[in-house]
Amino acid sequence: MAVLGLDHVQIAAPAGCEDAARRFYGDLLGLVEVPKPEPLRARGGVWFAIGAQQLHVGVEANFAPARKAHPALLVESSALDALADRLRAAGFEVTWDHDLPGVRRFYVADPWGNRVELLTA
Repeated sequence: MAVLGLDHVQIAAPAGCEDAARRFYGDLLGLVEVPKPEPLRARGGVWFAIGAQQLHVGVEANFAPARKAHPALLVESSALDALADRLRAAGFEVTWDHDLPGVRRFYVADPWGNRVELLTA
């Protein structure tokens, strides 16, 4: 098979999203920002490392949030509740989902309404 793995996932956001992306994905979720290559910086957006993969927040004209499609971020089991509390304290609604036996997870909408899943390792 030629496909070796997943390099990155991109989510869309409106123009001017960079500060809110850094606060939500960086400060609240704890992702580390990685510099965008110089030729791509003028497009806007911001990139974050997630282990060996990346999450790219890209600017999209005529933006509409993804309410079903979503990235699922794997979290240390000991940190999931604290992460949910931190998001709630910052004003984000956390929705726990118990439909998968043996999996602890919740959903949250990023600052632009994109669905994000956080689940335990």
